Amino acid sequence: MSQAIGHLDFYPNGGIQMPGCKKNPVSQIVDIDGIWEGTVNYVACNHLRSYKYYSDSIISPDGFLGYTCASYDIFQTENCFPCPKGGCPQMGHYADKFKDRVTSGIQKLYLNTAEAKDFARWRYKVSVAIAGNSKVSGYVNIALYGAGGNTKQYEIVQGTLKPGETYANFIDVELNVGTITKVKFLWNNNILNPTLPKLGAAAVTVQAGEDGNVFKFCGSGTVRENVLQTLTSC
Repeated sequence: MSQAIGHLDFYPNGGIQMPGCKKNPVSQIVDIDGIWEGTVNYVACNHLRSYKYYSDSIISPDGFLGYTCASYDIFQTENCFPCPKGGCPQMGHYADKFKDRVTSGIQKLYLNTAEAKDFARWRYKVSVAIAGNSKVSGYVNIALYGAGGNTKQYEIVQGTLKPGETYANFIDVELNVGTITKVKFLWNNNILNPTLPKLGAAAVTVQAGEDGNVFKFCGSGTVRENVLQTLTSC
């Protein structure tokens, strides 16, 4: 449903197609807890996600923060970020905690979830300043490391990578990293290049969506493709 009906309207993943619901019937049946439940999940997957999100929100309420935004497209590509001083409403079990904070009409709130349990996700904005001698085609991945653990690698940019340029993207990661202590940079272009080009991250800035905290990291030198570069706090 895309029409707003309440004071707080949450639209996980845009509210139309839920990630993980495009699997074929056989894989859905095999993956879930048996033939009957698997069949039901395949037929009504998008609708059944609601109670699964609710269940996970009891355990990880801060992993279901809804960001006020005009549309899902804007949420994906522009700020609507970070949460305001009073915090973002939490979708699911604890949504009622924010009912008294609604000051004007209907609020549309957007967030992303995982494809499968655990569905909770934590949103960060990552900016990467590229270092090197010449531009190359490829992609840049970043992984976050902190008090709460480390994330997998997430793509920040793909295309022409130009030294001196800064690229930014939003990522929705699988855990609350907490205080970020370092990041790891990796680039690749998946093609054989006899010139053995090198790139690096001169600086990486990470902003947490939940509280707006900003973490800055500085790097030195460059690395060949598919070689990790570690950046520590400046």
